[in-house]
Amino acid sequence: MRVVDRIKGSVAYRSIFRLPDAVTERDRAAAHWSSFLLHLYPVKVRRRELRFGYSAFLGVASMVLFGSLIISGIYLMFFYVPSPANAYGNIQSIQTDVAFGQYIRNVHRWSAHLMVIAVAAHMAKVFYRGAYKPPKEFNWVIGVVLLVLTLLMSFTGYLLPWDQLAFWAVTVGTSMASYVPLMGETTKEILLGGPSVGSATLVRFYVLHVAVLPAIMVFLIALHMWRWRKDAMLTVDAAERSIAAEPVIEEVS
Repeated sequence: MRVVDRIKGSVAYRSIFRLPDAVTERDRAAAHWSSFLLHLYPVKVRRRELRFGYSAFLGVASMVLFGSLIISGIYLMFFYVPSPANAYGNIQSIQTDVAFGQYIRNVHRWSAHLMVIAVAAHMAKVFYRGAYKPPKEFNWVIGVVLLVLTLLMSFTGYLLPWDQLAFWAVTVGTSMASYVPLMGETTKEILLGGPSVGSATLVRFYVLHVAVLPAIMVFLIALHMWRWRKDAMLTVDAAERSIAAEPVIEEVS
């Protein structure tokens, strides 16, 4: 018991978990701000901001789907080799020989599709509610970048099964990149690693899909949520801007 009490009394433990000695509102606010896990979220929010219709929980859904993609993707990485000789066979082996392989692959695929929809819907919701206006312009730009990265994640993962559909879809997609003014052909060659889709393309897309893009997204998501916290948290539409004060405030616990 002494060891447990010593751990609970340590600075690290009290920084991660909510302090138990919160009595007044000031104590609860201090405990909230001192918690590693809770300080990101507001101590108090307006009651209507907790309703489903306010944000449709699209940001939360996007985060849950991103977590699902990371977990399922790590599992699939154990059984996949990014080479033309092995990639297609590995996918077939995952679906037939690996424990829960078909299930995990379907979870990964559908989470990717749903994340694109959720992030796009979240951006549309934010735009509709006018949450891109001052002082939230910077966070809006981060959101747009995250949407582009989500599409790139989906595009780079499309090639990894290395079947005919993936091959020709990436061929068409990278051919469209060649029409970018001034640097189109350079962009296409960087993406493909050569004049056409081949082994270099598969390796580049694999590295982008499992390492580079996820790392950038994790950083930007953390920055996005930090700015969301600093920029008065949730969105406020034009009708709400005309309200001078909020009489009802509910504490989040």
